Amino acid sequence: MKIYFAGAIKAGREKVYDYAKMVEQFEKNGGKVLTKHVANPELSTKGENLTPKEVYKRDIKWLEECDIVFADVTIASLGVGYEIAYAEKLEKKIYAVYEKNANISSLLKGNEKIELIAYSDINEITNKIDEIMKKCNCKEMK
Repeated sequence: MKIYFAGAIKAGREKVYDYAKMVEQFEKNGGKVLTKHVANPELSTKGENLTPKEVYKRDIKWLEECDIVFADVTIASLGVGYEIAYAEKLEKKIYAVYEKNANISSLLKGNEKIELIAYSDINEITNKIDEIMKKCNCKEMK
């Protein structure tokens, strides 16, 4: 199973260690995370050493080939919002997770095509990743 993991880069890197744990959990369950760089603690808010056009072409390609989109929307990010909207247009299965105290957009909350999951701590969301992967029979879809 190919996973497009979305999380804030330029909007802030406060969640990067949680991103890393989520990516690790997908991989433990046999998933292939296309966007592992999002969880790299060395990646700063300046982003990657690529042109905006290169980032756009690469990320659109990954969105088109992924099986699911899994986005942490705790930190409001224009890029993550764009990725979610594009994935919705492609009719991808979308999971949007967020810390329970985060102020989440009503557009996300009101969209029945997005499975929104609030969490209190990282263990809660990694357990949810286990459930998602089992439900998808993801190990068979490698």
